[in-house]
Amino acid sequence: MRKSRITGLLGGATLLAALTGAAGAVGLPTDKSITFQESATPQMDMVTNLHTIAFVIITAIVILVMGLMLFIFIRFNEKANPVPSKTSHNTLLEVVWTAAPVMIVLFLIAVATRPLYYLDTIPEPDMTVKAVGNQWNWDYVYPDHGGFEFNSAPLTKEEAAAKNLPGLLAVTEPMVVPAGKKIRVIVTASDVLHAFAVPAFGVKIDAVPGRLNETWFEVREPGTYYGQCSEVCGQLHYNMPIEVRVLPQAEFDAWVLEKNPEYVKNEGITTEARNTQTGE
Repeated sequence: MRKSRITGLLGGATLLAALTGAAGAVGLPTDKSITFQESATPQMDMVTNLHTIAFVIITAIVILVMGLMLFIFIRFNEKANPVPSKTSHNTLLEVVWTAAPVMIVLFLIAVATRPLYYLDTIPEPDMTVKAVGNQWNWDYVYPDHGGFEFNSAPLTKEEAAAKNLPGLLAVTEPMVVPAGKKIRVIVTASDVLHAFAVPAFGVKIDAVPGRLNETWFEVREPGTYYGQCSEVCGQLHYNMPIEVRVLPQAEFDAWVLEKNPEYVKNEGITTEARNTQTGE
């Protein structure tokens, strides 16, 4: 009874995540899109805002420069200006076109400092997951939940299609985390350079053999989110996906208890999850 209750709960969550992921509702690239994926974390919110500010400034500069070039072509062509000017310099103009770029760069530095600091500074985490890159799959370890681990390998296109999941993105077993919690991810590799990257989270960090890097994210809503290895790592680099399934806390706790039944002794498990285990 206890096992069937957990299986039913997780099965329903898995089906919902699979359907929403396949439909492109959350965390999935959109065909022919030229924009970022929809943000799922505060980190990605900041990245998107910084991109928007930089894009507006760059667009304004391009329009200004093209406008000045057009003005020069019209005003100073040979027909309109048969006697060319012999002016060698203009002090005011030189000061303006030197000072303006400096001010723009300083403004961008000021705007970018906060999000860069926020992305790089890991707060006190609610839990930690270790991600180990291999050619061409990932191992995930849960040190805060008894240290259980599993391998996450890519599904073939046929396997993904049979399950109505996106090809080159779906995996045998995804990373699973709770929604609304600060998740620290410790990243390393067992063989060559890899990179752990999930666009909707605003997360991308190198996985280096013999070295531990770390990043973090806090996903607002449950769902299935996809990423890929973003460091060229060999022949099958293109097929080294990352799938992160984000669950409500009670469903995550039930998943942990299924993966590691001994963890029931840990006081971190919620009453709702314990009731799910006992069938009460």
